[in-house]
Amino acid sequence: MKLTKFQITNFRSINDSGPVTVEKLTSIVGRNESGKSNLLLALHTLNPPGGPKDLKAIKDFPRHRRLNECTDDTPVVSTTWELDTIEQAELIKLFPRAAGVTHVDIGRRYKAERRWVGFEGLKPISFVPTEIAARVRKIQPVVEAAADKLEDPAKQQANDAIKKFATDLVSNTVAAEWAAAASPSLANLRRTLAGTGIALGDREDGLITELEDIAATIIADDPAAASARAWAVGRLPIFVYVDEYPELTGHQNITEYLARKNSNQLTTADHNFAKMCKVAGLDPQQLNELHAAGDHETRNQLANRAGAVVTGELRRLWKDRQLKVRFSPDAQHLDTFVADPNSLYDIEVNLDERSRGLKWFFSFYITFSADTSNGGSADKAILLLDEPGLYLHALSQADLLRHFNDDFKNQIIYTTHSPFMVPTETIDAIRTVNITQDDGTTVTDTPTGDSRTLFPLQMALGFSLSQSLFVGSDNLIVEGVTDYWMLSSVSAYLHSVGKTGLPKAMTITPTGGAQKVGYMVSLLTSERLRVLVLLDEEKQARATRDELVKTKLIRDDGVLFVSSAFTESERPTEADMEDLLDATVFDALVRESYKSELTGKELTLNTNIPRIVKRYEAAFAAVGLEFYKTRPARLFLSKIAKEPDKVLLAHSVDQFIRLFELIGQAHSRIAAKEAAPFN
Repeated sequence: MKLTKFQITNFRSINDSGPVTVEKLTSIVGRNESGKSNLLLALHTLNPPGGPKDLKAIKDFPRHRRLNECTDDTPVVSTTWELDTIEQAELIKLFPRAAGVTHVDIGRRYKAERRWVGFEGLKPISFVPTEIAARVRKIQPVVEAAADKLEDPAKQQANDAIKKFATDLVSNTVAAEWAAAASPSLANLRRTLAGTGIALGDREDGLITELEDIAATIIADDPAAASARAWAVGRLPIFVYVDEYPELTGHQNITEYLARKNSNQLTTADHNFAKMCKVAGLDPQQLNELHAAGDHETRNQLANRAGAVVTGELRRLWKDRQLKVRFSPDAQHLDTFVADPNSLYDIEVNLDERSRGLKWFFSFYITFSADTSNGGSADKAILLLDEPGLYLHALSQADLLRHFNDDFKNQIIYTTHSPFMVPTETIDAIRTVNITQDDGTTVTDTPTGDSRTLFPLQMALGFSLSQSLFVGSDNLIVEGVTDYWMLSSVSAYLHSVGKTGLPKAMTITPTGGAQKVGYMVSLLTSERLRVLVLLDEEKQARATRDELVKTKLIRDDGVLFVSSAFTESERPTEADMEDLLDATVFDALVRESYKSELTGKELTLNTNIPRIVKRYEAAFAAVGLEFYKTRPARLFLSKIAKEPDKVLLAHSVDQFIRLFELIGQAHSRIAAKEAAPFN
């Protein structure tokens, strides 16, 4: 069965959570103290390991309500489960009336034994009192006519039987009550007919048979329904709730472990060690016997193989660093070492001494790999994880999220307030939790709530959007958003008229200023992405280029300047992207976009200022205004889409094409060298 929906009521901070739909991976997002954990804890009580237990009103019933409102029958958990085709067939075999049922509802109350089961779309019992009465009216006169031909006492017996039959079969309109009276009455009629020698025609005999079948079906329905309910409860997966993630020890005494195992005195640490051995394919008993026999070679070979198995999986899952796991048998001990391989040698550190984040991830992988596979205790269980990955780096949290998706067959419901644990690729699996004084904890399938509730989701979506908009495998880093607007719009226009634009694989990435370019280059090259940089021609930009090359973040030929768009004879000492536009075009854009502010004012431009944006900044300041180049840039975007010839004159087209050709040539060079900037 697959969980599709749940609803929590009357539990701690929850009056009524509202229905919560469930996917294979469901993320519950909310601020601290909003009741996220209470949702999981309540759901866990439906079928925890060891079976459900009574809830305690003093502890579990909402504190702001009177205790006398809580009884053994107070509902707590309601769930809906989808049946697969095999389960539907099993259900029909037990409960024929459930043909067509695809979903089962299961819930619990404060008293553990008072779980309830319902079948969605269950067909009603075929019982129509008017049709029953119609059958009786067809049978009764025929029997009475035959009885009149008999002598007493047979005549009296037949008349008594048919009168009782008629009374019993039309006096009840409740199916169960009708069947309880009708079944013995029908049997008595059959005996009387046989005993008095009355032979009915095929039509009347068939009508009695129909009534017998209806009564038998109704009587059998209750046991069948009870069996079906027991079957559904038996199919429930267990709910495994985890809020503390046990750490594994890197030093284990195998002899002492086996002694505790044989005396049924295993500790929690021992159970975790057993899980690690299961995942690694190690048998502690075999290792102990090989040590006693002095066969150290075989023991080392087994340990080496186990280390290789775990290393392969850990490297697949843990993307932070490429680590290596080695199990080292030492007399009666087994040590677990984690190494950071480099080109010269492995630096081995005992697992106990590794970072908390790595130990958490290693423990999580070992524990759940053992528990959710090969008949483990959580095999087919629903995992309820409370704030997993708290100690992990942001990107390692993203790795953990992929681990959930790719490596678990289990349904997983987890709480988080980390943006990097929000599955933006499956946003329909995100649920938001809110809490108010009047309503308590509530859950919505759509993002709702205050700024603190929505902050992780907003951050996750913002990060995902920025990645998809501004970061690709081939990146052109520019200083500002206006550079991005102009380059992307002009490139799109030139491509549309069959001329040279930017390479189509290239993503333009604005940084917000020359001083931030270095950070973006560092971030992208660390991800082995192809990177080019396009800078304005001015002092700060040239210093940025020198720093990038000096620190070996990028090659010298990977940095281009806007001034490269000009011919050698025209190349200015300073230039911005706006200098590629004709001065009259830019002036018209400025005056139109600032029409209201410039009314009654006269701008005086200082032509000794080499960069056109700086000229307008100075001219605006002289008349008491502040100039923002984003306004003419937005207007340029609008006009190039509608009337490109008016804002992109022939000379400007030539300059942009020249710039795009240089960018294309540089892109071809780095593409040939793969992603690394210095290959």
